[in-house]
Amino acid sequence: MSQAKDDARTASGRPEQVRRPARVSAAAVARAAGVSPAAVSYVMNGRGGVSAETRRHIVNVANTLGYRPHRETASRTRQLTRVIGLIVPNIVNPMYTRWAQDVITVTAREGFEVFVTTTQDDPDTLAQCASTLAARNVDGVILVAALREDARAVRTLRQRGIPYVYLSRRLDHVPGDFVGIHDGAAAAQLMRHLLEHGYTDIATVIGPRFSSASLQREQSFIQTAEAAGVTIGGNRKISTMLNADGGRAAARHLLQDGNPPRAIACGSDEIAIGIMDHLLARGLRVPEDVAIVSCDGLPHSRSAMIGLTTAVQPTAAMSARTVELLLDQITTPRRTCTATVFEHELHIGRSCGCRPSAGAGSEPAPAGSHTAARSRTRPAAPAQTHAASIAEDSPPGPSTHPKGTVT
Repeated sequence: MSQAKDDARTASGRPEQVRRPARVSAAAVARAAGVSPAAVSYVMNGRGGVSAETRRHIVNVANTLGYRPHRETASRTRQLTRVIGLIVPNIVNPMYTRWAQDVITVTAREGFEVFVTTTQDDPDTLAQCASTLAARNVDGVILVAALREDARAVRTLRQRGIPYVYLSRRLDHVPGDFVGIHDGAAAAQLMRHLLEHGYTDIATVIGPRFSSASLQREQSFIQTAEAAGVTIGGNRKISTMLNADGGRAAARHLLQDGNPPRAIACGSDEIAIGIMDHLLARGLRVPEDVAIVSCDGLPHSRSAMIGLTTAVQPTAAMSARTVELLLDQITTPRRTCTATVFEHELHIGRSCGCRPSAGAGSEPAPAGSHTAARSRTRPAAPAQTHAASIAEDSPPGPSTHPKGTVT
């Protein structure tokens, strides 16, 4: 018999019984936190009546002691598990990894953990992710991967009484708390900037149209161009994957007839970077041969190396607001929904064809000129907030919030 096996037995030869640590009780949490058992009960059952500071203190103490409710009890009484679900399309696109990290950072300060799942923008996978999170009794879910016309995931959460918040995307006909930017306004500002350069042969490349954000950006690109007398033909309107590979595939399509567009408006930085990579591989210059603008405003996109002109989303503020809304729902369930629309900023890089000016900013160069640009940022309109009944069948209308626009 090996030494390891000998060590696992007592002197009588019987296997040694190793005791599991005793389960931490709610009363022990109350004693350690210096609060009443009732306060712990309110917090762990997601009820109001406790200040945010006290709730945060109790949750942190519970985490330190290793308090966990029985799964069966948590499921039956909706006792807090202090775990939030985050559903994202993928972790390849840096936009989603930034949101994930921001959400994890904010929730950790509140004493919650985050269970992250990816869908690859597949509706069946999205529905399965929602079912899995519901089975794990998460306290709430942040949906970054909502599909406009597939409500199975949200219906699963609503049937189980699990709060959720849409981030960036939302369903067309199922209301819920939402945090994002005004995608149409951002796209319109980008298209107007291209038109100011004098470009008329313009293509648009956006993510999947089942994303509400992608669809709104495409529609606004096209409508803004049409209002200026520029028509974007069907072969110049492309929907692709929301990553650099999707951008490369779109670029191959646009170059296949040997007649590339003079400018491309992209719905995502990663798509734009994929397009730029393919253009450079084919010997085309940005912006001298093809100008490019995009949405998202990721830090590396705005770097001197890449120099994208892009609509910047305030990801950290958006993530914090999303968590705030979700925790509010967990603590104080309500029948109203709130949409917070944050302002974006237009970052002017060199990809659009702007030329350096003597001042702090850049100005459009004529469409035929080949000049670089100095980066700067143009603010957009302030954000607002709106609230409406969650029982409505259509998205709620606007109201006001100091952090953004809520609908």
